[in-house]
Amino acid sequence: MLDTTLNDQVQGLLDTFGAALERSDIDAAVGMFLDDCYWRDLVTFTWNIKTMEGKEQVRDMLSTQLSAIEPSGWQIAEGEVASEEGGITTAWISFETGVARGYGLIRLKDGLIWTLLTSMTELKGFEEPLGYERPLGAKHGAAKGRLSWAEEREKEQAELGYDTQPYTVIIGGGQGGIALGARLRQLGVPTIIVEKNDRPGDSWRNRYKSLCLHDPVWYDHLPYLPFPPNWPVFAPKDKIGDWLEMYTKIMELNYWTRSTVEHAEYDEASKEWTVTVNRDGEKVVLKPRQLVFATGMSAKPNMPDFPGMDKFKGDQHHSSKHPGPDAYVGKKAVVIGSNNSAHDICAALWENDVDVTMVQRSSTHIVRSEPLMEIGLGDLYSERAVEAGVTTQKADMIFASLPYRIMHEFQIPIYDKIKEVDAEFYAGLEKAGFQLDWGADGSGLFMKYLRRGSGYYIDVGASQLIIDGKIKLKAGQVSEIDENGVIFEDGSRLDADLIVYATGYGSMNGWVADIVDQETADKVGKVWGLGSDTPKDPGPWEGEQRNMWKPTQQEALWFHGGNLHQSRHYSQFLSLQLKARMEGVDTPVYGLQEVHHTGR
Repeated sequence: MLDTTLNDQVQGLLDTFGAALERSDIDAAVGMFLDDCYWRDLVTFTWNIKTMEGKEQVRDMLSTQLSAIEPSGWQIAEGEVASEEGGITTAWISFETGVARGYGLIRLKDGLIWTLLTSMTELKGFEEPLGYERPLGAKHGAAKGRLSWAEEREKEQAELGYDTQPYTVIIGGGQGGIALGARLRQLGVPTIIVEKNDRPGDSWRNRYKSLCLHDPVWYDHLPYLPFPPNWPVFAPKDKIGDWLEMYTKIMELNYWTRSTVEHAEYDEASKEWTVTVNRDGEKVVLKPRQLVFATGMSAKPNMPDFPGMDKFKGDQHHSSKHPGPDAYVGKKAVVIGSNNSAHDICAALWENDVDVTMVQRSSTHIVRSEPLMEIGLGDLYSERAVEAGVTTQKADMIFASLPYRIMHEFQIPIYDKIKEVDAEFYAGLEKAGFQLDWGADGSGLFMKYLRRGSGYYIDVGASQLIIDGKIKLKAGQVSEIDENGVIFEDGSRLDADLIVYATGYGSMNGWVADIVDQETADKVGKVWGLGSDTPKDPGPWEGEQRNMWKPTQQEALWFHGGNLHQSRHYSQFLSLQLKARMEGVDTPVYGLQEVHHTGR
């Protein structure tokens, strides 16, 4: 039986809130929020990805945006029922603005709004052709000279970038570029994806051979086409590569392989980019209106500059260039670093009879994949969640509805529980000399990832090898490299035939400096991180991922990427921003990120 009383209470609040907004009574609308409140908006009100914290920030946003946004139609979403637990009432909601339709999640405490998530689902008049609105495909009847689907597709591929220009160019064809390209294709935005590799998916195939996803399958679907139900929980890299290649073909993406962007320049007068591409040896000049950097989770590999590296007689390379263990059987390897890649590479080397030592230069957060799945993700992304009716979209929205400012409060109990469940495991690591941490405030993996903190590993087997002494461990700072190995600040040394630098990556901002210019990179500022003032995430507080999936200080320049979950979820909101601009929809941006010179 539906809890009609609770539904009526929530709908009554939405009616009152909507009426206040429609008559521009900002005081009345703000008065419906708790003092300690959070409104996270994904494009609908701010044409940005922005969290308003506290009533005064809500007031400022509404004072700036309300007249242009024209919200209406606030209601509990069709088919949904409000719920209450622990004094918090939660409800899925729908609403409209003057140009779009929205969906969100509201949490009420003591009859007032505690958290509000508003997100854009579609632009009015530019809806995606999905479901009953999908293309017919077949062309019944007869017509002289008409083209088949294959001929039309061949014509489009031959003309786009030559006879006709794309509206958007995406630099980078990994999961981020592919997910965004699929969304833009559905919205009718002419787009070219530029990728240096030979095939879609090679960004996965070309990594070390033991690599697999450390996230479970339910967390990693791409837009429109989820993985099949028999897909492995943790997919191997080559299987992901094949999936991305197949997905690119099925979604009919204009994907240029063996292509690199040599230079891009923006003309403020014409509002147009000039993008010079080397397409498999051919110079092609593109003239898009929008340029998206989808160049991976970060940017260029951070290659250290230890004294003496040029003297080393063996093989040395960054983990991103590691070919796998086959050439090193019977040899000695030193892996500098203790992140995901370091662990995976060490395990694969040990499996292939390599004498391998991991160098841990700072403490590392470790969480086994099983408790992470069950305790950390299970309520949202698991078979259990699917059976309970938590769709991928709902899971994404629930996760997105937790403001970054207080997300750690939800995460700390999860990792306290994991620490308790796996106490014996962690004791074994510490006995082996491994230095553990749980993040700056004990909030674990997700907050460390979001804050861009380095040094974490989702354990899929390497930790037990460390506990058993099969992967050797050396703690300390590297002083120099000589002809035959690694020397440490304490005077000790490790002989090596192979040195792998698992030393992370720089900011995506670095690609802007290389492809556009340093002035534009400085104008845009830091990419990723929340400004949490935790290690590697200097303040001031931004409250969102810096510069990701939203407008930047450089007009018509965007960043997109992240893991598969982020690539899927945020591609929706970036694609709608690009579509709106293509169609001339007014997009008044609120709260454009300020640039603070905190390094790249």
